[in-house]
Amino acid sequence: MRDEQFGFRTNIARRCSWPASLKELSRNFGEKRLTGAVFVDMAKAFDTVWIDGLLYKLTLLNFPSYIVHTISSYTKDRTFDATFQTTTSSRRGMRAEIAQGGLISPVLFSLYVNDMPHIRTTSS
Repeated sequence: MRDEQFGFRTNIARRCSWPASLKELSRNFGEKRLTGAVFVDMAKAFDTVWIDGLLYKLTLLNFPSYIVHTISSYTKDRTFDATFQTTTSSRRGMRAEIAQGGLISPVLFSLYVNDMPHIRTTSS
């Protein structure tokens, strides 16, 4: 996994790119340089993982087929219902999601986003 994925990895959690990014943005703004930034809200990120895409990526990364099959069983055909006081909704299927709170979920999410385009900051 990339070094930028510091949130779920040992000895990397202390290294955060926010302070450096904010410092560079402030400096560029002060020097009236053209500057762009993209901020991604990851609050519901686990809810939007395309499961077939994740399984395809695991295959491309040469994960053993038994692991891909096990992860497929863990992620596919998931359902949910909601309960409020004494009323429960009908059961519905989930189209895309990695279970939040699962032990392997952060690793699966990191593998899913690992090949996203990398944007480098440059100072000129």
